[in-house]
Amino acid sequence: MSIQDKVVIVTGASSGIGAATTRILARQGAKLITVARRRDRLEAIRNELPDADIRIAEADVTDPDAMKEVAVMALDAHGRIDALYNNAGIMPINALSQFAHDEWRRTLDVNVMGVLNGISAVLPAMIEQKSGHIIATDSVLGHVVVPDLAVYCGTKFAIRAIMEGLRQEQHGNGIKTSIVSPGVVRTEIFNSTSNSAHRQEQIETEEAIGLDPEQVARAVAFALDAPADVDVNEIVVRPLAQPM
Repeated sequence: MSIQDKVVIVTGASSGIGAATTRILARQGAKLITVARRRDRLEAIRNELPDADIRIAEADVTDPDAMKEVAVMALDAHGRIDALYNNAGIMPINALSQFAHDEWRRTLDVNVMGVLNGISAVLPAMIEQKSGHIIATDSVLGHVVVPDLAVYCGTKFAIRAIMEGLRQEQHGNGIKTSIVSPGVVRTEIFNSTSNSAHRQEQIETEEAIGLDPEQVARAVAFALDAPADVDVNEIVVRPLAQPM
């Protein structure tokens, strides 16, 4: 099945990779439900694409009931859910010795529970359909650990494990699973850190070598457009200039 007419839910769709993915999939004829907390941004993106079939859901991925409502919206509108792209995420930067308990908890809630909440929202429909595709944004930091990002790295290692477990459990139901693991990308993700010195350093790295979000969105579209009997389980995409 090509991307044309696929019913796709995209979380974290108000900026960065999620917004770029929305644009690419819309131009290829997908029927989209875009999810974020910033409704005004979702509306601005929809206004860019007047011919696209886009419905907006103002929701927080950390709220399982809100994500179930998103799934109901998709089913009510289209009768099925072909794909979920779990993209919402945050990236605080702090050494473990800073004991940033609130940031740790929020990072786990968004990056890990957000993925699980998305899965639990769409999986019943996909099992009934005997088809579907669940995609998550991971990271090259789901393969290596670096100082000051241990908690973030931990969430990305967790996503890899969760998505592999999902693959093993659900491939017999015709449900595909993919993770897209970007390197440095020019997005707003570093706005989520309270450490101003680290934030500025990372922003400078983004500006120097970061990929455009559209380049990552193309990887998402590639996975979605794979033949029915092909499951693209992981794509790693990073700048040529990135050493790690």
